[in-house]
Amino acid sequence: MVKIKINNTDYEAPEGFTILAVAKSAGLSIPTLCHKEGLPYYSSCMVCMVKDNRTNSFVPSCSALVQEGMDIDTSGDDVISIRKKAVELLLSEHRAECEAPCRVVCPAGYNIPLMNRLLAERKFEEAINLSVSVIDNSGIRCTECPGYCENACRRKKVDLPVSIRNLQLYIFQNSISEKVNNEEDTSSGLEKRKLPKRFTSLTGRLEEGELKEWLKECNGAGSRFREIPDNISAAGESENCMHCDCRAADDCRLRDLADQFQIKDPRGKLINSPIEKKINKKTGLIFENAKCIKCGLCVRLCEDLKEEPALCFNHRGFVTIISEPITEEFDDILKTKSKEVIEICPTGALSQLK
Repeated sequence: MVKIKINNTDYEAPEGFTILAVAKSAGLSIPTLCHKEGLPYYSSCMVCMVKDNRTNSFVPSCSALVQEGMDIDTSGDDVISIRKKAVELLLSEHRAECEAPCRVVCPAGYNIPLMNRLLAERKFEEAINLSVSVIDNSGIRCTECPGYCENACRRKKVDLPVSIRNLQLYIFQNSISEKVNNEEDTSSGLEKRKLPKRFTSLTGRLEEGELKEWLKECNGAGSRFREIPDNISAAGESENCMHCDCRAADDCRLRDLADQFQIKDPRGKLINSPIEKKINKKTGLIFENAKCIKCGLCVRLCEDLKEEPALCFNHRGFVTIISEPITEEFDDILKTKSKEVIEICPTGALSQLK
């Protein structure tokens, strides 16, 4: 057994254990992004750094093995400072938006991207239920709003903005009877439903052609509907939504850490990876490299996979990216492992087409 000290408390641990494992077993919380129990160590994100007071050095707790006499600090000011810098470095090339521009500017904070997805998938009842959940006794804000959402809609830079206001009003009209019969109290007021103040990442300056990458998720046949009189037009217009929000907005460990450390999004982004959407037409797997932090979890998860090609590291140094092998097409990778790589991804770089 190895004797070490963590936060001034003595512990014993078997040889070969990592500092992170010992801390976790002691109930101590250390943040991680590139670590997953059961996968080989990689130490790329550096947000799990701790300080060994004995040597006055910092080490990644997810891969550093315990040594006799270690005196580990997991929560001191200098430890928090170096973790914060690690997150800031990751964000400097994280060209992604947590929330869609349309939702950010909406005075009531309506979940416009989700509404569009439900309508495009012909899930009209779910769209109505979503509308019911955000309406109070004063009605829907869209009747008086000048259309901030449509002004912010990125689709208008390509052709026309999505007819968000009329879509919202159409669903609202269909939701009135549902609201009347709803036993649950929904009269808390729209003021309380604005987006909470959370960290929001931005794309930074868009290169030529990057804007149209979002069009890859538009399922419509090009038909546009400015007026929305029925379900057919509602579904058809919603299919033109570019889905420039992040599906992992509420389940992103990078965003959670940015909130925890009260970090602001860097103004200047390093354009290391272009904004590009790779969509596997066979499995529906979406990969957005600009959101990838190169943690390597998806690569390590599938490195023993022999039956089908998987994601891997390509290039070297600063321009290293994760992508399909250079000898394979994206449509041919991860035919059976798409769900697993999406679940293990700590950001929204990997998601499922819906």
